[in-house]
Amino acid sequence: MAIHCGAVLTAIIAIALGSVAIAKPDLLTSSLAKLNKITPSSSEKPMPQSKLANNAPIVPFQVEISDAAIEDLQRRLAATRMPDQIADTTWEYGTDSSYLAELIDYWQNDFDWKKQESELNQFDQFKTEIDGLDMHFIHQRSENPNAIPLMIVHGWPGSVAEFSKIVGPLTDPVAHGGDIADSYHVIAPSLPGFGFSERPNEPGYSPEKIAHILAGLMQRLGYEQYAIAGGDWGAIINRYLANNYPERLIGLHSNMVLAGPPADEAQRDDVSEAVSSLRNARTAYMLNEVGYQRIQGTKPQSLGYGLNDSPTGLAAWIIEKFHGWSDLPQGADGYLDDYFTKDELLTNIAIYWFTETITSSTRIYYENSKTPVAKPIEYIDVPTGVAVYPAEIFITPRSWVAAAYDLRHYSLMEEGGHFAALEQPESYINELNTFFRLLR
Repeated sequence: MAIHCGAVLTAIIAIALGSVAIAKPDLLTSSLAKLNKITPSSSEKPMPQSKLANNAPIVPFQVEISDAAIEDLQRRLAATRMPDQIADTTWEYGTDSSYLAELIDYWQNDFDWKKQESELNQFDQFKTEIDGLDMHFIHQRSENPNAIPLMIVHGWPGSVAEFSKIVGPLTDPVAHGGDIADSYHVIAPSLPGFGFSERPNEPGYSPEKIAHILAGLMQRLGYEQYAIAGGDWGAIINRYLANNYPERLIGLHSNMVLAGPPADEAQRDDVSEAVSSLRNARTAYMLNEVGYQRIQGTKPQSLGYGLNDSPTGLAAWIIEKFHGWSDLPQGADGYLDDYFTKDELLTNIAIYWFTETITSSTRIYYENSKTPVAKPIEYIDVPTGVAVYPAEIFITPRSWVAAAYDLRHYSLMEEGGHFAALEQPESYINELNTFFRLLR
């Protein structure tokens, strides 16, 4: 999600708490064969059914960007008109022009999209229709028959590329020095209007509605019970999924958990000094970080004209979030390349660019504020694990989470920020394993 501070925090918690890529039908791979052999697990009580599940075909998919689209991008990058910047400033007013110029130069002269495309295509990817939308997803199955099905959900301005470092270790832990018992079948969908999933052409695609779509996807894949994880909008969507389909969930893991102050005064005040200090510091920092959210939550269409037309503008808009929400020193000392490679940053940006989904992706902020919640959230009765990274945009104390969730695990991490799976993949994987071992 976005920012949770001041008046914006109050409003969002009130709402939240309550030419591109083509499918290849002829690629009938062994992965699809495995997918179609999924057998739902038995259960003594009937599972809640998603009204959006169907028997639409599941079609193998590969990312394939045309040469014409790449050439058009190069032409636009070459025609970039950079704005001025006040002397002796870096990121105070927004994206630093020196860093952006460096990034755009790399995008023009060194970035190899086809290489990144090939990396993405190492994952088993598919499309299927859910709720009238062509939904894209990675479905990487483990060879371990006892693996837990785990759906990992991204947010904004992220994509499934955020999970490129963790899919392998989660599905095949032994090959990465881990324990075979910590195996997962990984499902990583592109949210509606994001990346390679279809863009909705009507209003109402709120986090709650997207939760129903993802439940429909998992039901279509044959998983009666599964685990979910994610941050940002993924954490919010998963919360709605847990609220509507608790019997289907093995467990819920969040690296951006939401919970308001408990009604019980003792629980409300039961906050450690370390967490209180961190929470206050992040809240103060984020007070100056809400501009993008106000625009995307009110006039996303107006913003979209510029971002959809200018790759440099798009990069500036997204890169500012990676800089501001990661665990790096702010200002002149906050060099992004010490935390992410330019290839990682540009792959994520390029997905938005080539699919022309920046406008449709930002509408989730608008829909979140305008769409009534059908089933208000009171308590999440699903085993919950939480990893709190110190540079996360919102810090929720343990006692607050315990009052709102069936909390089984809570960790205050030593380092890391909002894009945990990409910035701190090893600690993120360890946190998933630590929590889900409690539920295996």
